[in-house]
Amino acid sequence: MKIVTWNINGVRARIGNLTHWLGESAPDIVCLQEIKSVDEQFPRAEIEALGYNVETHGQKGFNGVAILSKLRFDEVNRGLPGDDADEQARFIEGVFSTDHGALRVVSLYLPNGNPIEDPVKFPYKLAWMERLERWASERLALEEALVLAGDYNVIPEPTDARHPENWLGDALFQPQTRQAFRRLKNLGFTEALRATTDAPDVYTFWDYQAGAWQKNNGIRIDHLLLSPEAANRFGSASLEKHVRAWEKPSDHVPVTIDLRLEAA
Repeated sequence: MKIVTWNINGVRARIGNLTHWLGESAPDIVCLQEIKSVDEQFPRAEIEALGYNVETHGQKGFNGVAILSKLRFDEVNRGLPGDDADEQARFIEGVFSTDHGALRVVSLYLPNGNPIEDPVKFPYKLAWMERLERWASERLALEEALVLAGDYNVIPEPTDARHPENWLGDALFQPQTRQAFRRLKNLGFTEALRATTDAPDVYTFWDYQAGAWQKNNGIRIDHLLLSPEAANRFGSASLEKHVRAWEKPSDHVPVTIDLRLEAA
């Protein structure tokens, strides 16, 4: 089973790239972030025509997450629990039946948090990560295959940036941010891509400015975390970097994993 995370950076602006990629890559489950669309305006017809079930948690103009799946959804949960006042659309969970029991897949778009001096934005990022940690701990207790996939807006280590010194004042690379990500992983998750390679220059995001893509001036901020039950079925992980060179690309690329699971 092929599961992919991709920050699409505006689904309606890039629907042509998305449908072309779906036909080319043929993933089973896709977690999209930053769809920048309300649910009613999400281009579901074009995607459903390719054989996908579509569930969204949208927001006008920014944020927004979605899950596209060739498998039928057994359950869908929208919004990260723990703060009823939080109206930002950053979290959606889908539950599926497989031949090895339930599979839970989350598409998440973690807050950016910049600028760190802002009295709201960086504290909101850290509080959101604390909520995610509490939620994940509860889900792990179910002992099911769980995949937390998305744009985490976290640069875990210096090797995950071409020029880490340029990110020292950024919320993505703050010690508190990286510590929160480590606490989440230390609950028992396997970080899929780094389980397969410790090579440098492995990035998932290149800014549109200053020729970052051409210079490979990237960062790695899109991650898939696997519960022990998912890690036991883990086969491989890879990047589909070629889509960054397409016309009107997202500034992120798809990150792909293969799990040895089949639909029930």
